Amino acid sequence: MIEKQWIYAEADEKVVKNLEESLKIHPIFCRLLAQRGITNYEEAKVFFRPKLTSLHDPFLMKGMEKAVIRLEQAIQNQEKVLLYGDYDVDGTTSVALMYSFLKNHHSKLDYYIPHRYKEGYGISYQGIDYAAENDFSLVIAMDCGIKAMDKIEYAKAKNIDFIICDHHLPEAEVPDAIAVLDPKQTDCDYPYKELSGCGVAFKLVQAYVEKNDLDFKEVTDLLDLLMVSIACDIVPITGENRVLAYFGLEYLNNYAREGLRALISIANRSYPLSISDVVFGIGPMINAAGRLSDAKNAVKLLLSEDKTEARDNAEKLKYDNVKRKTFEQVITEQAIEQFKNIPNWKELKAVVLYGEDWHNGVLGIVASRMVETFHRPTIILSKSGDKVVGSARSVHGFDIHDVIKACKDLVMNFGGHQYAAGMTMKLENVAAFKQKFEKIVSERITEEHLIPKMKVSANLDFKYLKSDRFWKILKQFAPFGPRNMRPVFRTSNVVATDGSRLLKEKHLKLKLQQKESEPAQSQIQDAIAFNMGDYYSFIQDGQPFELCYTVEENNWRGKSTLQLNVKDLKFQE
Repeated sequence: MIEKQWIYAEADEKVVKNLEESLKIHPIFCRLLAQRGITNYEEAKVFFRPKLTSLHDPFLMKGMEKAVIRLEQAIQNQEKVLLYGDYDVDGTTSVALMYSFLKNHHSKLDYYIPHRYKEGYGISYQGIDYAAENDFSLVIAMDCGIKAMDKIEYAKAKNIDFIICDHHLPEAEVPDAIAVLDPKQTDCDYPYKELSGCGVAFKLVQAYVEKNDLDFKEVTDLLDLLMVSIACDIVPITGENRVLAYFGLEYLNNYAREGLRALISIANRSYPLSISDVVFGIGPMINAAGRLSDAKNAVKLLLSEDKTEARDNAEKLKYDNVKRKTFEQVITEQAIEQFKNIPNWKELKAVVLYGEDWHNGVLGIVASRMVETFHRPTIILSKSGDKVVGSARSVHGFDIHDVIKACKDLVMNFGGHQYAAGMTMKLENVAAFKQKFEKIVSERITEEHLIPKMKVSANLDFKYLKSDRFWKILKQFAPFGPRNMRPVFRTSNVVATDGSRLLKEKHLKLKLQQKESEPAQSQIQDAIAFNMGDYYSFIQDGQPFELCYTVEENNWRGKSTLQLNVKDLKFQE
């Protein structure tokens, strides 16, 4: 296990003090607020008390007026409308959301999800041909399309109009569609730029509802799908996303549609669900459909209205996910072995591996596992037809997309962002690509990049965990996610007590106590430490240690208790 460097999250001490005076809460919470950019009472009130009335006016988004007018026209003229989405969670929830809304207002409706391996990401020529052959005159593309200049021209030649709802970073030029909705366009005045693809589709529905004086319940009924998209697409839980995630979780926990209820049941998740439950329980099953079979199965599940049908469709997704886990485990083991068989592997600054038979659907997951194991920028490659495809993942602070761009003479196409990317290349270029990629990474990466970091929010004594008020306030920081991560606390002088044990030879179930000068103040804390079984013998010996952890609620058989989720520990001298 690579030792992590613990670093403290910064906070303006003046702001912390001012918040303490105005909010009258524990300084730790004021520090957490300051770390989130909250500087005064009013901002804290907005943070702690989200309201749906604070959602932005959808018509502030560039192209929204045109999009709503074209959609109204299609409905009025009884045109056939095709809903087109990407094959991941964001794309499939977008399609399900738009279909769920439009089916109440329009009968000539269908959806299309491109095949991951036959068509690839985004709008495809096959999809446009399908629309033309089946007389669709309007396509609403979601979670894709912002770079599909040639495809939109192809569609226009076939008299097919497009409304694009995307959230990816556009180029200087955008497609010549009827309307392009993407808050990241430089000339778009929409105040919040971090919506998911499904979030942009949601704003189109909101705009249609407002313009046509429909019941706002038609909008809120879609929040469960939007919540799944926000969680699984790993968008920041700030601003408008925080409001949507907050109410989306409430909706998911109380009024979720049959398909999502079936998934929650099959995933064995307990209510109330958190964002983590959605990311690790529901998301992988939805994604597995596109990875191993057909993403349309995910949309079918999300649109299921009959309980039995929903259960059957959920079982299919579960089966795909079980297969996905098997592929992932086997390929990860093979990848680790292949890398360690390279004579100078310890000196290499990057991991680039090729496996002819590795399943394309899990390359990104395997790349992430390799980053976790070796903490180096990683690319995992495999054969796909007569080409080679790959997924890239990076370490914090290192731009892997830029390195791939520097190797563009050896790749056919690529795309992505700083920490994750995908690419296609010719088989004969793999060896040269490996060599060039390693050379450029070696030139650009620093020792600092290669040390995993643990960001600590604050020091905390166990005695504060006794207080119900402490947990009550901490819970109000949820929902947690990017830019609003669950706080990581640090406690020193901790020992394991009787009842601590090893689980499945690799996890630790702990009973912890902080050694203090006042024995009356010390208390036993339940904790779980995943994949830290190697520490068991030291812990058994009674060695004191300090640990970093998050505080979470553990719901088991109707009983709720506080549990520490240990992220790292270090033994004290």
